[in-house]
Amino acid sequence: MAEMQIQHQEDHNYNPNHIPRPSPSPNPTQYTQYRFPGKVPHHQHQVHNMDKATPSRFKPNAPKRQHCICITVFLLLLGIILLVLWLAYHPNKPRFTVASASVYSLNATSPPLMSIAMQFNVVIKNPNRRVSISFDRLSAYVSYRNQPVTPHVMLPPLFIEKNSAVSLSPEIGGVAVPVSEDLTNGLAMDENYGVVGVKLVLSGRLRWRAGDINSAHYGFYVKCDVLMGLRKGFVGQVPLLGAPVCDVNT
Repeated sequence: MAEMQIQHQEDHNYNPNHIPRPSPSPNPTQYTQYRFPGKVPHHQHQVHNMDKATPSRFKPNAPKRQHCICITVFLLLLGIILLVLWLAYHPNKPRFTVASASVYSLNATSPPLMSIAMQFNVVIKNPNRRVSISFDRLSAYVSYRNQPVTPHVMLPPLFIEKNSAVSLSPEIGGVAVPVSEDLTNGLAMDENYGVVGVKLVLSGRLRWRAGDINSAHYGFYVKCDVLMGLRKGFVGQVPLLGAPVCDVNT
């Protein structure tokens, strides 16, 4: 009976002229988003990947930055300390002075050979008030007109305290050395004139010492121009004409 009433009601509401209206189409610009459990929407996944690809400069790392700042400060303080130590202990070069010279023999023979035996009194002064100096591998020879006329002579090691001086008296030569003919002719002319100029050359290594701290070894090279009043056949201590100048290179 109830089914008949519902059917009757539907027949009663039926309109043959009624045209059904189409349902409105969805907006093409609107999309329905569905979220499934355990899955991330595609656009959020892209945003997440973009965050991973973001350069590190946009994400400052505080521990690393503090570490770099500490290293910079440490290096700056270390540089200041080294500068202060260098200014306080910066050593000056030693000073060499030829105090006297003696000639024991001076001969020139043919074929061109020259034999000269000399002794120099050299004063080495350490002008530093905080640093001492040690010398080793010392050697010396004599040259005449920029040509060696004696073999190299090895000298003992030296140690000079702060602001003090030592005296060194090496005996050099005594062995005939081959030289050029121009050199023997020049020596004869200088002896006739009464003035002979030679050059004393010293070389070796030195290092500075401040307390228990030793520096590295440094090579040094000294050239002393010695102008002597000397005539042929004279033997003994010769007068020095002027103050010999020693050039020290370290």
